[in-house]
Amino acid sequence: MDMLRVAMVSPYSISIPGGVQAQVLGLAREMRRLGHEVRVLAPCDGPPPEPFVTPLGNSLPASANGSVAPLAPDPSAALRTIRALNDEAFDVIHLHEPLVPGPTVTALLLQLAPTVGTFHSAGESAAYRVLTKTARWGADHLSTRVAVSEAARELAERYLGGKYTILFNGIEIDRYRRSDVKRVDQPTIFFCGRYEPRKGLETLLEAMRYVPR
Repeated sequence: MDMLRVAMVSPYSISIPGGVQAQVLGLAREMRRLGHEVRVLAPCDGPPPEPFVTPLGNSLPASANGSVAPLAPDPSAALRTIRALNDEAFDVIHLHEPLVPGPTVTALLLQLAPTVGTFHSAGESAAYRVLTKTARWGADHLSTRVAVSEAARELAERYLGGKYTILFNGIEIDRYRRSDVKRVDQPTIFFCGRYEPRKGLETLLEAMRYVPR
């Protein structure tokens, strides 16, 4: 297998917990384990979580998809992105959420190497609906389109057209192995998600009041 130099670009602050950020870091770690040279380019508020991260400056909170996204759509982040991509001869540039304002759009416009775009969002997108023509133009510049789920593919295909390969998000199993897990006999609920309103933890905790014991 040929070893590749890969730039993995995230529009979201890599130091703030999030689904896309976790996938970017996890995929980068696994690809590096396989021998590829991977560098993550992303906004970063504080110390980089991994030595292979190139910080592109601080982020600003922006409302997006029912949540608050830490984005960096400012000129300084764009300049840092341009500099980072020009400093190294990457074989592949992998953009996560390639049409979200910030570093991924900058990298998409540069077209310095074959570019993979991975679409994570599902459900509905006001931005796609309002900016369909512009978004389609951007998506047409991707070499390959990937969706992390059938729902993500449906959203992207509806507004952007094109063909998508579905590659589900991975899980770093070894990072979650615990030898001290205690088994219990009674029914157990496992909640998997970040602690934010749209993930529904408060709804689950409220519902527990009505569960027979």
